[in-house]
Amino acid sequence: MTNPAPFVDGVLVQWGERLFYPPSRIVKTAPPPRLDTMTRRKAAVVRQRIAATVTRRAPQVMVKVTGGGRGMAAIAAHFRYISQNGRLPVQDERDEVRYGKESLHDLADRWRYGGSFIDEVGHRREAFNIMLSMPSGTDAQIVHKAAREFAHTELSGHRYVMVLHQHQANPHVHLSVRAESTTGERLNPRKADLHRWRETFAEKLRAWGVEAEATRQATRVANRTAERLWRLKARQEGRLTADHRLSQSGDPYTLSRNGALEAWLRIMQALAMSGDPQDKALAQNIQRFVRESPFAKERGRGRSGPEPARATPARPQHAPQPTVTRDRAGPEIER
Repeated sequence: MTNPAPFVDGVLVQWGERLFYPPSRIVKTAPPPRLDTMTRRKAAVVRQRIAATVTRRAPQVMVKVTGGGRGMAAIAAHFRYISQNGRLPVQDERDEVRYGKESLHDLADRWRYGGSFIDEVGHRREAFNIMLSMPSGTDAQIVHKAAREFAHTELSGHRYVMVLHQHQANPHVHLSVRAESTTGERLNPRKADLHRWRETFAEKLRAWGVEAEATRQATRVANRTAERLWRLKARQEGRLTADHRLSQSGDPYTLSRNGALEAWLRIMQALAMSGDPQDKALAQNIQRFVRESPFAKERGRGRSGPEPARATPARPQHAPQPTVTRDRAGPEIER
C-alpha cells in the first residue's frame, strides 16, 4: 500500500503556504516539493497554523497605523495623548523610561533636532502612529514586552516611543515612530509591511507563551471590514455595543475567499487520507471551520456568485495540479 505521508506533507506545503503566506505575484503551477527534511518541517509549521486557526481559534493580533504627525506640534500632542499628559511611563528605542510633562518636552526637542529639522507645522508626515492590540484577558505586561521586541525588530534605526494602555478592555500599546531613520531613509508602510508586522507581533507573543495568530481575513474566510478606530475605542470604553463593521463585496473579495475555500478543501481532503488520527481529526475541524465561516454562509444565501468547482480527490501518488491565480485582494491588515 502506498504511504500517503509524502503526499499529505506535499499538499500541506503547496496549499498551506498559499493560505498563510500568499505570494504577491502570480505563481506558476508546479508539482509539490520533494519530501525532504525541509518539506517535513514546513508541513509541521502549516499543521500548527491550521490547528491554531481552525481548532483552537487562537486570538488574532491587531496592528493598525492610526495616523501620524505632519509637524512637531502634532507629534508632541500625540506624545501627550498616549502618555495621558505625562502620567503614564513612556519608553523609547533605547528602552529608557520617561515620566512627567518635562520629559515630554525633552523628548519633543530630541525628535525635532535629531536628524532633519522638523518644523512646528509641516506638509509631509514626520511620524507614524501605530497601535498593537490583543483581546481582553491577555496579560498586558506580556503585550508590552512583545511590543517592545516587535519595535526592536521592525523599527530598528528609527526613533520611537511606546506607551502601554491597560485601563481599557483590550490591552494595547501605542507606538509613535519618527518617519526618518538615523540613516536618512523614510518609513512608508504598505499593506505587505503591515501584514509582516502582524506576523512579527504574533511571533513575539507566542514566544512569551501567549497564543496569537496573524491570519488574513481571506484565509479565515471572513466577510467583515475592520471597525473604524473611534468605534473601536468607544467599544473598549463601553460606550458602543452594536456591531457596525460592514460586510465586504466585489470581485477581488469573492476571488480571494473562493481561493481560500479551494485551498482549505484540498488540505482537508489530503489530511482525511492520512494514516495519522490527528490529521483526520484536523480534517474534521477544517470542515466545521469552513462550514461555519461567514463567507460560506453568505455564499449559501446566494450573495457571492456560483460555488467554485470542487476539487477531485487525488490518489496519493499523484499530486493535484491546480491553476493558481493572483489573490487580488491582497493581505488583510485588520484583526
